[in-house]
Amino acid sequence: MAVIDGKRVNPRRVALLGDAPGAFAEARYVRTTAMKTRRVVDLIRGMPAKEALTALKFAPQAASEQVYRVVESAIANAEHNERLDPDSLLVTKAFVDEGPTMKRFRPRAQGRAYRIRKRTCHITVVVESVAPTAKPKRAPKKASGGRAAATKGSAE
Repeated sequence: MAVIDGKRVNPRRVALLGDAPGAFAEARYVRTTAMKTRRVVDLIRGMPAKEALTALKFAPQAASEQVYRVVESAIANAEHNERLDPDSLLVTKAFVDEGPTMKRFRPRAQGRAYRIRKRTCHITVVVESVAPTAKPKRAPKKASGGRAAATKGSAE
């Protein structure tokens, strides 16, 4: 841990978030391939955190369970450690790195052995707090008739 201005600072947090209010979570050595997990992570990047959880809950991919747990952990870290409102969180960064590959051998015909690669990955999710944006209210539509009134008059 580094000490900056008398406070202990996690260098990983500084690299991921800087001074922005937010939190991160990572799952290491997850037993699924990085390529399959990236498909799931690409779905949630840029989404509000609560919507990301909903999307992951109904995603058909097997890796979505692991990503769901990491997003849930990042929200809990932001809520508990940083005292942030979970409804104002946005998944700003989400990425998957390759982990170590376990090499196993499978016996084959005529004394041969084929290599089996059991791949792992590291999942990292960063959530940041954003100010909730109020949706602008639309003006009600005018009942002037528009095009329909113009065509009726010309048909007579």
